[in-house]
Amino acid sequence: MRRAWIAGGTAVALLGAATIGAVRAAVARIERNPDPLPYERLVREPQGEEVLVPRPDGTVLRAIVAGDGPPVVLAHGYGASPLEWNVVWETLVARGHRVIAFDQRGHERSTLGSAGIGSKPMAADYAAILEHFDVRDGVLVGHSMGGFIAIRAVLDHPELSRRLRGLVLFATWAGRILDQAPQNRLQIPLLETGVLQRLARTRTGGVLFGAAQCGTRPSPAMISVFRDVFLRQSHQPLIPIVRAFSREDHYPRLGEITVPTVVVVGSADRSTPPSHSHRLAAGVPAARLVTVPDAGHMLNWEAPDVLVEVIASLQR
Repeated sequence: MRRAWIAGGTAVALLGAATIGAVRAAVARIERNPDPLPYERLVREPQGEEVLVPRPDGTVLRAIVAGDGPPVVLAHGYGASPLEWNVVWETLVARGHRVIAFDQRGHERSTLGSAGIGSKPMAADYAAILEHFDVRDGVLVGHSMGGFIAIRAVLDHPELSRRLRGLVLFATWAGRILDQAPQNRLQIPLLETGVLQRLARTRTGGVLFGAAQCGTRPSPAMISVFRDVFLRQSHQPLIPIVRAFSREDHYPRLGEITVPTVVVVGSADRSTPPSHSHRLAAGVPAARLVTVPDAGHMLNWEAPDVLVEVIASLQR
């Protein structure tokens, strides 16, 4: 009996060692992948005038604006910042756009007022940004959480339709985020408990978490910058919006959206799987679906040229 117990324990230990070895090997392979964009380019902040937009509940939104011409408003995803738009920023400005980005409430340098964080006050923030900058014939681009809130914004605030020429729903969803998304069923509970943040601070956990947001060829530089920005945020106050991702369901109301819409998704996106984008494109009247082969959730860096061309198509 003792020999069997020892043999069993040895087998478990060997299996555990083999698993750890396989994980480390996978991380090493990812770290050897080529970087389509250099780290120095990905950490460059968008340049422009900083503007503070106060909200009635005490929230102050920090925005950046640059350029002249048809406006483009960029709304970033959960745990991110306007840094995620740095690759498309200069191109859009050079093409003759007025480009506006802002820190979502509770993120980076935007504060969190008494209304807290949720899809309703955040949708009202979008309306305030568009009004403050007097956006007319603009294109609103929402990435991930930014798209989820953009959908509620145009539903809750119909007057926004008069300010917008187009809507880009970029690697996003309209609620029920756990549907057909096993990665979310794992990472969202880990985020809510703080375990994900602790794992992301380790080399192995950080690389694997970042790689899970990428497509078929994860970029080490993208992973590093994404992780650094994600870990800068104070996540505990943001948990209510994370819970809203799955608890809310705006799919039944998509037919009310009157703004010309393009839905963009990476074929390898596991955070917002293509099934959600197909539902969006089917639900929004006359929406167009663009699928980027092999790209993941970080389309802002993985496929910046696609985003620029989609914006251009809505401005013609």
